Parts: sequence; C-alpha cells; structure tokens
Amino acid sequence: MNKIVKFILLFSIIISGCKSKEKTYNFDNQRFERFNMNIFSDEGVKTLSIQSANSTFNKEKNIFNLKETTIYLFKGKKKEYIISSDNAKLSNNNLVELDGNVSVNTLLQNDETLNANSFLWNVNKSEYLLNGNVVFESNDIFLSSNKAILNKDNNIIEFFNPVKYIIKDRNNESSYEINSENAYYNIENKSVSFGSKDQRVRSKIYF
Repeated sequence: MNKIVKFILLFSIIISGCKSKEKTYNFDNQRFERFNMNIFSDEGVKTLSIQSANSTFNKEKNIFNLKETTIYLFKGKKKEYIISSDNAKLSNNNLVELDGNVSVNTLLQNDETLNANSFLWNVNKSEYLLNGNVVFESNDIFLSSNKAILNKDNNIIEFFNPVKYIIKDRNNESSYEINSENAYYNIENKSVSFGSKDQRVRSKIYF
C-alpha cells in the first residue's frame, strides 16, 4: 500500500500541475487547483477518491493540505460513503485527517447523517475515528457523544461515554431520552445497542 500511495501522490502532483492554469511556489509549498486523487488497494481495487477545490503540497513534510474536501469511500465498484469537510490533510504515512464541519453520509441509508469536528483515518484500516460534537441523526433517532468510531467492515458506529440518545416521534420531536456509557448503531438493520464497561446493563432497540 505504501508504494502505491507514494506513486499516486507523485502522479497526482504531476497531473494537477499540468491541469492548473496558475501554479505558485512558496518555499517548500506547491499550490494546485482542482485536486483529484484515487487510491487503490494492493489488488488494484479503488478504495477511495479525494476531491478538493484547491490544495497545497508541502514537499518537506510530504503532506497535502486540502480545502473544501469531498471523499468517496468505495465498496467493490460502488460508492458507499461520502465524507465532506472544510479542511483535510493527507500524509505519506497513510493518515487522512479532516476538520471543520465534517459530515459523513452513507449511500446505504440516505436519511442518515454523521457529523463531527474532526475525522481521522488510517488508509490501511477500516475504522474511522470521529472527535468533538459527534452527532448521528436519522428520521427516527438522535445520538450524540464526544467520540465515535465507524467500522466500515461491519457498518457499526460505536459511541463513547457520555452518550445521549433520543427517539423522535412523528412530529420529529423528542419521544424519550436515554443516557448511556456506550452505544452501538448498526447502519444496515437500524438497531441500537447500549452497554457499559462492566456489561451489567445492556439493551437493544430496533426500528
């Protein structure tokens, strides 16, 4: 993966430089317009696509700094998640960091949104870490916490203490509220599980 990512980074720099009408240099930084990058697995399968209105590449640190970023995550040949943010950072150690109005939307369930202040992902792994004002919302529920992990392999979002959970009624108003140490939301079957570290209290709700 490292060799593939390095190649893609270098290739993206060349392509972006050719397409840009204007290119400016600032010491070790290069600025490009219309940034577009695809990353593939070792088997040659596209895993994600990154698009940005403009980007700056720091040659010394080997880091892309992106603005107004949109990331598409793929499952097979189909787009599974769309992630947008104000800013993003892509480093050569396969880390993707996003901050500012981070929004995660799954194409599996169009009525669901997951928002946070920041987002961290190691490209070699299938877990995504969200931090700060994490809010998951659908037509039926509202879940909030300070930290959450989205596991792309099983499509489960784990919310960490403290967790606030609200079920909405038909008028989109709060029906009742639950507070828990941890909550687990299954995107595919729309179920919510609650638990604590000592496992003495655990419940599950389906919609």
